Amino acid sequence: MKLKNKKAGLLVEDIYNELEVWIPYYRLKEEGVQVTVIGSGTSLTYTGKYGIPIAVDKSAAEVKAEDFDVIIIPGGYAPDKMRIHPEMVKLVRDAVRIGKVVASICHGGWMLASADAVRNRRVTSYIAIRDDLVNAGALWEDSELVQDGNIITSRKPDDLPAFCRAIIETLSK
Repeated sequence: MKLKNKKAGLLVEDIYNELEVWIPYYRLKEEGVQVTVIGSGTSLTYTGKYGIPIAVDKSAAEVKAEDFDVIIIPGGYAPDKMRIHPEMVKLVRDAVRIGKVVASICHGGWMLASADAVRNRRVTSYIAIRDDLVNAGALWEDSELVQDGNIITSRKPDDLPAFCRAIIETLSK
């Protein structure tokens, strides 16, 4: 429980990838991190790609980037729904701006692009959104993990061990 004083905001919306939500959720809790599940405000629960629901603790309008040490953006198709909500985009934009750790996996890069957080930054993502990130100014790489300053990115569920390890190591510094 070496990270018991750390706080994580985990973003969710409908059609989230269950592995990319629940594995970081429990892995961070295992390290003592207080994890807050944050939704867009359209519902009290959201359903993943495979039908597993998750209840939210707060809406994006109820929190600030300063409340957290890390913001985690899981994939699935949820980020496409998240980015139409200005409060969710603002949370990510503010977290990047003030130097908080922002960790995105798979389609989570859509939120980074919408928050204008990837210009001239090294990132990775699921291959299908590569062009979106490049068009937003990112320096895209095909690697299981890319860390550029406070931004941590991975491609897919297979990369979750490296993704979680990088978040934990970064929060430990």
